[in-house]
Amino acid sequence: MESNTNSWNVIYTRPRHEKKVAEHLSNIKVEHYLPTIRTLKVWNGRRKYVTLPLFPSYLFVKPENTQHYFASLHIPGVLHYLHTRKRLSEISDQVVGKLKAISNHQEFDLQLSTEHFNPGTIVNIQSGPFMGFPCEVVQNKGKHKILVRIELLQKSILIDLPEESLLP
Repeated sequence: MESNTNSWNVIYTRPRHEKKVAEHLSNIKVEHYLPTIRTLKVWNGRRKYVTLPLFPSYLFVKPENTQHYFASLHIPGVLHYLHTRKRLSEISDQVVGKLKAISNHQEFDLQLSTEHFNPGTIVNIQSGPFMGFPCEVVQNKGKHKILVRIELLQKSILIDLPEESLLP
């Protein structure tokens, strides 16, 4: 296993096993990150906020050595690492840092979308917790939203931000 110390790998888990896998990774002292979002769920008229994984069945891992790599494969609920052309898929520290900033500041309306959006206007965010992030403006449901694209996972994150916080 070749691993770049400045990049993260992605583990694919069984459905709804992300938190259990993250707990096992903590126990064996493997650096990992599970981005989560707070969502309002309604059951029989009862409303409750729950914390769910931002990317269901995906977990970011930074194994230090081959022992961590193989130990993480034997955790119950882990299916495999994501691969691209027989090499482990790598995510940069910068992308994981952006995900951490996004999930830590959830006062914005955050949505996860599997739709593929056509390229739009690329802008920079000038204020708030996402300051300095390049993003793409998308028209969605009559509102301007900021799109932070993570191509490897084939998912997009949509965030409501005021237009005055953008600079082309």
